[in-house]
Amino acid sequence: MKHMTSRSLVPLLVLLLAFIVTARSAEEFSFISYNLKNYLKMDRRINGKLHKQAGKPEQEILPLIHIIASSKPDVIGVSEMGDLDDFTDFKSRLAKAGLTYPHSELTLAADPVRHVGLLSRFPITASNSQTTLTYKIGKQELPLQRGILDVTIQPAKDYRLRLLGIHLKSKREVAEADQALMRRNEAELLRAHIDRIIKQSPEINLLVFGDFNETRNELPIKVIRGRYGSVGALTDIQISDDRGERWTYYWRYADQYSRFDFIFASKGLLPEINVEKSYIPTNPNWFLASDHRALVIKMSAEDR
Repeated sequence: MKHMTSRSLVPLLVLLLAFIVTARSAEEFSFISYNLKNYLKMDRRINGKLHKQAGKPEQEILPLIHIIASSKPDVIGVSEMGDLDDFTDFKSRLAKAGLTYPHSELTLAADPVRHVGLLSRFPITASNSQTTLTYKIGKQELPLQRGILDVTIQPAKDYRLRLLGIHLKSKREVAEADQALMRRNEAELLRAHIDRIIKQSPEINLLVFGDFNETRNELPIKVIRGRYGSVGALTDIQISDDRGERWTYYWRYADQYSRFDFIFASKGLLPEINVEKSYIPTNPNWFLASDHRALVIKMSAEDR
């Protein structure tokens, strides 16, 4: 076997250098989606006593911040966030835990109390949040209560990620209309917004997250996912905790566990998601923090 000369080593060194540069440019970042359970002012009982317009209690906030901080996310998507003061308080507490997010968005739609928000270490390069969408049930026109959070972030110089955040109508009965029909119509509005985005950019890196208040077999989820095999179809990123369980919501009254929280990815984004490293955090005090569990997704900031 001939010995390799210094000249013959040059191509190998070039390839090695290219590999190192590529590996660095494809550094992973993380996203967490979390329903914070009423991080807002409302009438609530604390230690058995009724308090008017009280904020989320400290005994709930402390484990909540601990769960988020333990995951060290680069981007946070939340639902059931209150007003701007509540949002500022949330960011301040994260900063004290060592997590700072200079870029943020809070979607202020028809619901005056509960909002969808996003915090990011990376710059927000575009915002197209939808706060005035409506639909009709019979002759009645109703608003998409929490709107659609829509921002584009820049995790790397040549990489963009568009995120849509949603919190569909709860299963609580209301006087305005049938709660299930309201969710169906809200899902249709979200799907129409997704279709417009993908029609303009079929290869877009698009991530849809939030509390959908439905299980994956129900029609609103099927509507949002889109027709299987179509250009605009989304993939349900199925992740689990360290016991292999996927539920994200616990309804204490019925003693029922469900998966209401989802993260969907477009075809353009799917190759960048590291499902093996993505997970549902487990914490012995999860139920003190919220009635939901968080979803953590690991992604690569490089188009593949």
